[in-house]
Amino acid sequence: MNGRAAGLGRLGEAVIDAVERFGDCARLVGNTLRALGRPRPPLRETLRQMHSLGVRSTLVVAVTASFTGMVFSLQTAFALTRFGAKPYVGGVLALALLRELGPALAAVMFAGRVAAGITAELGSMQVTEQVDAIRAMGADPVQKLVLPRVAAATLMLPLLTVFADVLGIGGGLVVASSQYGISPHFFMQTVTYNATVNDLVSGIAKTFFFGAIIGWVGCYMGLTTSGGTVGVGSATTQAVVTSSISVLIADFFLTKVLLAL
Repeated sequence: MNGRAAGLGRLGEAVIDAVERFGDCARLVGNTLRALGRPRPPLRETLRQMHSLGVRSTLVVAVTASFTGMVFSLQTAFALTRFGAKPYVGGVLALALLRELGPALAAVMFAGRVAAGITAELGSMQVTEQVDAIRAMGADPVQKLVLPRVAAATLMLPLLTVFADVLGIGGGLVVASSQYGISPHFFMQTVTYNATVNDLVSGIAKTFFFGAIIGWVGCYMGLTTSGGTVGVGSATTQAVVTSSISVLIADFFLTKVLLAL
């Protein structure tokens, strides 16, 4: 009986801790949105973060998207051969990439690099009391540290997703042409015939939310870091896991909303 009561107690503590963390994160989101309306926005720092977070993530997104398109094309063409529909692999690939695979994979890879980087940077500042020093000088850490990173992640992920879509379709074209003898011209015809602008817009629209989620999770984990260098490492791991899971959960609900429109 005592063991059962202890287990329920630990469960209750975990639930309370999760609710408190969610409330703190929601407060950070609100403070960031308020900081967005203040005069003299940190444009220079935002541009620097766009380069640091977005441009430097290009390689990992490019490699992921290219090989995802190749693998998807390989598997789809193999499956469609059974039904005599092998030539139409381009249309299937385009719909999957534009609506789901491109945005989701780009966001997960972006989260792995960006959330970890933001958490490590802000976490190091937090444990060395640099964030407290910013407050002591009368500056707002949210406007100075959080807003530029969230804005950069929100703006750069859609661009990376477009890049991923193009490379994914290009990788699929190469495999379909070299492995299955599908004409590149016919491949692109099926892509343009089956995929519409709405499919592209539907996928890109979700990435603005994904980017904001990744930025906020990274900043929250960094600003709540404690325990020295060990705490920074633990917070970095939590940031990657939390942001990746949050993106996938948000993907489901955003997809439901977009399909209902």
